[in-house]
Amino acid sequence: MNRSKQSITLLVSASLVLATAQTGCAVAQSTPAPTLQTVDESAQQLDQLVAPIALYPDSLVAQILAASTWPSEVVEADRWMRQHSGLNGTGLAQAVNQQAWDSSVKALTQFPLALANMDRNLVWSTALGNAYASNPQNVLHAIQVMRWRAQKAGHLMHVPHEIVTYEGDTIVIQPADAETVYLPEYDPWLVYGTPLAVYPGWYDFPGLYVTDADILFGLGVGIEAFAGFGWGWNHWRADWRGRGVVHDDSPYRSFGRPFVERPSFLGSRMAFAHPGGIHGGMWHGAFGVGNRGFNSFNHGRIGGFAARGGLGFGGGFHIASGGFHGGGGRR
Repeated sequence: MNRSKQSITLLVSASLVLATAQTGCAVAQSTPAPTLQTVDESAQQLDQLVAPIALYPDSLVAQILAASTWPSEVVEADRWMRQHSGLNGTGLAQAVNQQAWDSSVKALTQFPLALANMDRNLVWSTALGNAYASNPQNVLHAIQVMRWRAQKAGHLMHVPHEIVTYEGDTIVIQPADAETVYLPEYDPWLVYGTPLAVYPGWYDFPGLYVTDADILFGLGVGIEAFAGFGWGWNHWRADWRGRGVVHDDSPYRSFGRPFVERPSFLGSRMAFAHPGGIHGGMWHGAFGVGNRGFNSFNHGRIGGFAARGGLGFGGGFHIASGGFHGGGGRR
């Protein structure tokens, strides 16, 4: 009798184990396998993020990517530039060099239109910085993808003021003049052939972006006056092989405070405190990157910031001989 009970017990136990295993297999089989759709979506988002800068010269691309990881300092530097619009050339370079900004932000004072665009399109530039901080290789790859799209669309053929060279599967863009950089003006949503969706809340900054599929060029920016500072033009480059930004022959590392806790690019989300979100290409109130929020970019310097209305450039920018020049800084 005891043996019979033991046999029945073993049989029931074995059945339960088998049923559990079969149930587990059924659950595993019912879970859909990951598809390439997520990868495609992330690539499209990256294409949209890098589209406004992908056709800039390599060194400027490097400066913008690095500076985008310091959004509060971008805001501060742009405001400072407006307040000191009478400075230019060596005087501007020396004044900028005294500021406590990151080297990349100082470098962008050579290109006040690019700096102001990052401030005006702050949601975009912050998302770009978050993407670069999370995965620089993917961002650099996306830039190359967009350059090849522009090339296939016929917009990188015989471009004036720039030297476009092809090194294997890499497109390199350099200024034709070693002392003057001409910023290309183009429609970032049309220049790459197949139109891209406009970035949400995007503001077409005048002087940088045009509603034309062709690439145009405005005034050149002299960089000679900034050559003696460690954050000047020749101290930056894009490492296409290693897929990263290089400053003074070393991989650039950002320690921007808003990115101490960096979520992955796909996992990040911009949360606007203002119920209206974006108005006229500007953001209102505080916003957070991923689950880490920071109120009005309170970086110990800027408090209660809420951008509204126009840019108010005061007396405007003055491009003299030597142009705009950026300043050195910390790493």
